[in-house]
Amino acid sequence: MKNRTKLPNIYLGVVLALMYVPILVVILYSFNESRISSVWEGFSLKWYEELFRDRDLFQALWNSILLGVISSCCAAVIGTLGAYGMSKVKFPLKGAVEYVSTLPMMIPEIILGMVFMAFFSLIGIPFGMGTLVIAHTAFCIPYVFMLVKARLVGMDKSLPEAAQDLGASPVRVFFDIILPLVAPAIASGMLLAFAMSMDDVIISVFVTGVDTNTLPVKIYTQLKTGVTPEINALCTLLFLATLLLCGLAALLGRTPKKRDTRKDVTEP
Repeated sequence: MKNRTKLPNIYLGVVLALMYVPILVVILYSFNESRISSVWEGFSLKWYEELFRDRDLFQALWNSILLGVISSCCAAVIGTLGAYGMSKVKFPLKGAVEYVSTLPMMIPEIILGMVFMAFFSLIGIPFGMGTLVIAHTAFCIPYVFMLVKARLVGMDKSLPEAAQDLGASPVRVFFDIILPLVAPAIASGMLLAFAMSMDDVIISVFVTGVDTNTLPVKIYTQLKTGVTPEINALCTLLFLATLLLCGLAALLGRTPKKRDTRKDVTEP
């Protein structure tokens, strides 16, 4: 029986090792003196110095962050309005329309990339940041749509009905009742959309322009000449920034302890 009780711990340890050991190796070799990542020649910070001198890499990082923010915000607006609109209407093909709305997240990215490239070429839109924003917004919308839709299904329907009974207009009901209740789902969808946008390579390769480069595309193109530990240094900084943001989110999300409030029965 004792051996059986250790199996979950062993399984958890193996899973954590597979997840975090590669990250630790990347962090370790970002301080490697050698240009070859598999050979350790001593501790050095030169790759961080090279990183901060590489303007092209930081420009690609800035393009990826800007692209992720714009596309996730656009996806949040379109996905939220779409989910709310679908929750208010009733027609025979409603289920089919909702299924079609989630297709971009199920279609292989290489097919989406080819479709976007052919579409933008057909209507004459120049490739660049504009086409990247349109393409990334299109495949990020389903993530926001599904999360907001699930939140609307579990929401208490009596709250908007009570607001309408008190004379609130549909617009005010949406902004004062619906929107605050679905805000956590919108935020989760935006974070997921931002992560998917930052991570995308295939679609970006098809729709990017010669003057616009994103970080995943730049790293992918560097595979032909060999990835230097400079990329390890960048990954380390991004990993630390992610940990910092997660820590701040956990700190801000902590519920304050309830204070012992006593009514003052004395007259003023």
